Amino acid sequence: MSSISTLFGYILNFIYELVKNYGLAIIILSILLKIVLLPLSIKQQKTMKKTAKIQEKVKELQEKYKNDQMKMNQEMMDLYKKENLSPFSGCLTSIIQIILLFAMFGLVRSPLTYMKKIDADTINNYVTEMKQEIGENSVSRNYPQISILKYVNSHKTEEDPLYINMNFFGLDLSNIPQENWQEWQVYIIPLLYVLTTMISMRLTTKMTSTNAKKEDIVEIKKDENKEKEIDAQDMTAQMNKSMSWFMPIMSVSISLIAPLGLALYWLVNNILMIAERLIINKFLESDKEGQNG
Repeated sequence: MSSISTLFGYILNFIYELVKNYGLAIIILSILLKIVLLPLSIKQQKTMKKTAKIQEKVKELQEKYKNDQMKMNQEMMDLYKKENLSPFSGCLTSIIQIILLFAMFGLVRSPLTYMKKIDADTINNYVTEMKQEIGENSVSRNYPQISILKYVNSHKTEEDPLYINMNFFGLDLSNIPQENWQEWQVYIIPLLYVLTTMISMRLTTKMTSTNAKKEDIVEIKKDENKEKEIDAQDMTAQMNKSMSWFMPIMSVSISLIAPLGLALYWLVNNILMIAERLIINKFLESDKEGQNG
């Protein structure tokens, strides 16, 4: 992950030298990454729509071959092959998200190393200076470079090679909610991130939901044997729903123990994702209507 953090650090520092603001640089970096990953996002959304369309067929196969697991698996694979879909099509997106998560975490945790390319000896000298001048507890054990940044920003000038302007609309992006829990401002970005996550997930659920008719569900429930099948499907759906919450919950947890710069990146990424999905969905719907017409 360090190689990706290094690459992001070069890009982030280049942007920072132009705009002279860490928060604005993160926003621009987020937009650039979204543009680069746009083809993958379009492909993913197309896959989501196609997957939603075949869910009824999937349920029929589950019901028809519920006593023959091997036959059901074979029929399912044939269905996905016929529809030119992969059951693991969403894995690539999840893997990329995890890679980006840890790469950005490494970057905001050690911006002097990855962004400013400050050597280890210089960083250690600053740590020693701070401990002698302020005290042993002046340097965070988990985020020593963030402690150095705070020290440099308050004691040095902008000409110092270690200086990074962390002020973003009155918020100090070097603050860590876990360590600065007394300051209510540190919760603004994480709370906005949670809100946009809820909106994003609701939007995704709406786009991928199948249009099953209530009459069909009532009719199926009349048969006791089919009730068990419905319960099994509900359980599977619940498991999938739980898995979809895994990344947001993990991200929120990390945002509370990481510098606010990381939460800002995720917040901007969420906003861009919501706009992206709405635009792509509109485009796909228009394309579908054009083909039908």
